[in-house]
Amino acid sequence: MDGTWAGGTWKACLQPAVMENERSWTVVPDFTHHAHTASLSAVAVNNRYVVTGSRDETIQIYDMKKKIEHGALLQHNGTITSLEFYGTAHLLSGAEDGLICIWNTKRWECLKSIKAHKGHVTSLSIHPSGKLALSVGTDKTLRTWNLVEGRSAFIKNLKQNAHIIKWSPDGEKYVTVIANKVDIYRLDTASITGTITTEKRISSLRFITDSILAIAGDNEIIRFYSCDSQKCLCEFKAHENRIKDIYSFEREGQHVIVTASSDGYIKMWNLDLEKIRDGPSLLCEVNTKARLTCLAVWLDQASEMKENSDKTATSSQETEDEKSSTARINKDFWTTKRVKIAKRKRKIIPEKQKLEAPVQKKKKKQNSSA
Repeated sequence: MDGTWAGGTWKACLQPAVMENERSWTVVPDFTHHAHTASLSAVAVNNRYVVTGSRDETIQIYDMKKKIEHGALLQHNGTITSLEFYGTAHLLSGAEDGLICIWNTKRWECLKSIKAHKGHVTSLSIHPSGKLALSVGTDKTLRTWNLVEGRSAFIKNLKQNAHIIKWSPDGEKYVTVIANKVDIYRLDTASITGTITTEKRISSLRFITDSILAIAGDNEIIRFYSCDSQKCLCEFKAHENRIKDIYSFEREGQHVIVTASSDGYIKMWNLDLEKIRDGPSLLCEVNTKARLTCLAVWLDQASEMKENSDKTATSSQETEDEKSSTARINKDFWTTKRVKIAKRKRKIIPEKQKLEAPVQKKKKKQNSSA
């Protein structure tokens, strides 16, 4: 069972249901919650949680297995601009205050708060290994972060402010977006290997594979580009208004593209990579009757494993590998707090009373030790 989160002043979990006989897709609302007092600006998911960032300077947490609001994180001052999970145990957040915060998702503690940029943090991305992160900001810099040691590793000056940065799935390349231009970098050389230029300002970008990019601008068109040749492989009209976000995932060997637009529609598309020039086919759509701002897809891995026992073994092995990798990282940085966080800011507001006791108890210990 899959779920799609879309945000604006309204947000909901949308559940695509596959009709086994007709193999058609339908989208129905799962639940809606008005937790923020302003529009959503960022959203991220892992195997259990959905987190949403807003212009109200808060990060809201939702437990998707229990279908409840889990609490709120109040660490940033300014709009939350970027959220990204690494595995099941850690979350990175960036905001207009120039900070990047690293959170432990078991107790939702801020392990480290980094003054990453002199201006706003506009985007961040974690390397698939979990050892590096990239960020861009309004100080016209691209910064590389060593997450093993929790320090800045490299700073590159840009000619203009970049508003999107993203690693490829294999971690061998990354891209930056400045206005209507995409620069493609190789990790080993840190140099630009190609540039893609579009007519309109780019609003969202997604790696479909290691070498194929889906790019949407401030219009209704989505284009697929080759990272190697920088040529447009296909373009198609996806919506009646500007596209705000693109997401993609694989299900039973099927590449599914999910798009959200200012026209209020969420659409799901099937993309055949062998026939990519023909463009994707529409699987389903839903009119949310809201002005959408961001989107993410939560995959219910438990349901997926029930459908296919072979996938269970694969998923279990991947989980063990991830735990092992995370454990190695934990020895270095993730569990070490190297910077004292202001007591006023270090707080989580849980929805359920039973979560308040351990948080308050921990604060008392910190106060006494101080």
